[in-house]
Amino acid sequence: MEDDCEPEHSSWAHLPDVCLRHIFHWLDDRDRSRAALVCKKWSWAMYSGSLWRRRIITFYGRQSRARTLEFQSALWYVKKFGKYLEHLEIKLSNPYNSAFTRKFQVTMRGLLSHLGKCNSRLVSLSIKYLELDCLSWKNTVRAQFIKNLATFLKRMSKQLDYLNLKGARVTVEEGCDLLNSLSCVTNKSFVSEINIEDYFSLHLPVYSSTLFHQTMSKFHSLVILTFNYNCISDELLDILQEHSAHSLCTLNIKCHIRDPHGQVVLGMSWANLAKRAPKLKVNFFFERVMKNDHLAKILLVEIPVRSISLRSCYFSNPDWTMRPTLTNLLPAYWCVLQKLTLELNNVHELLDDELLQLILTSKRLLFLKVWAFLSVTFIERLLQNRAERKCILTTIKVRIYTARPESSEEDQRLCDIYRKFKYLIDSELNYFVITYPLV
Repeated sequence: MEDDCEPEHSSWAHLPDVCLRHIFHWLDDRDRSRAALVCKKWSWAMYSGSLWRRRIITFYGRQSRARTLEFQSALWYVKKFGKYLEHLEIKLSNPYNSAFTRKFQVTMRGLLSHLGKCNSRLVSLSIKYLELDCLSWKNTVRAQFIKNLATFLKRMSKQLDYLNLKGARVTVEEGCDLLNSLSCVTNKSFVSEINIEDYFSLHLPVYSSTLFHQTMSKFHSLVILTFNYNCISDELLDILQEHSAHSLCTLNIKCHIRDPHGQVVLGMSWANLAKRAPKLKVNFFFERVMKNDHLAKILLVEIPVRSISLRSCYFSNPDWTMRPTLTNLLPAYWCVLQKLTLELNNVHELLDDELLQLILTSKRLLFLKVWAFLSVTFIERLLQNRAERKCILTTIKVRIYTARPESSEEDQRLCDIYRKFKYLIDSELNYFVITYPLV
């Protein structure tokens, strides 16, 4: 093809600009660069801002030639097309030693500095799993990275709408300094979504920190907040009620066995927040917090719970039973619960009847995911009730644990059950059920 894309030479010359940009959208950086050399029209397409609005930049801890090329390509992008960037995600893969974290810190200093000067469009920033409390982060390197990030957040504070620092693992002081960077200009921040799950280091009772409460009081338009239960307190709920009740829609709350969660939170505080924020839905994610007395202090009836996930992983503890939670605690949300996830090693107790009764009681339950020791008959009973419109489930995902390495008999029964309810499953359900030997 000639440099000026003469029509008589190729039908590609007649391709509308919108179609050409769509083709460029599916090319990687190297192929885009090569395509841009074809002619002037293709070169102009290369510089369309719509091609460069989103970017994922991955920094690999273990280097190889291919990964080094990808790393260089990412830096080339920031320098050449960073001004178009609207959504940026930074990923760390295997930051296993101090030499890598030092290199990452130096690179990020340049990257953030350049973006801070040339970009006026960035609305979304995600830097997940920094794990700044690991030994691979030397104190000086860690401090310099946090300082550089804080400076960047100050520059972007007027335009940034979404911030995800999940897994940063910082101290309360460091974490609050970073969050305060978003409100340094006007002493208020209008970021709508923040993810600070696992943001603070393990074992920190953030809920008792006055500094944290002062920091959160500067956010005035939160729509979605994702964080850990060790941040929850009556004071925080009052702050959300005062400053973000008009906008707040979703709280995603993780409670991990290693995080402090013994604080007392009053049901009245939840009730007041729910009353002032009528759109509010709360999603709970429990990791190995399974004992009913612990859960009962957290899952108060005043909370507008939409989703509950209880995961014991593969740990089995004969000191706890799941039955009281299924029969006494979760039924309190019968009119609001829409999604239930249970991943249990309940080898000590069978829960078929209790779980089925909970499902039938929960009038708005749409999604069910269960990994547990169950009988195959449970699936048949569940589908029969669904066929009779006694529940409204649209998603059923079940992994039936078995204590035997051979599960051919159960698999055959599941096939028979599928054939029996095929008309229902194919037309109305997102359905996936298997057996899984857990030996």
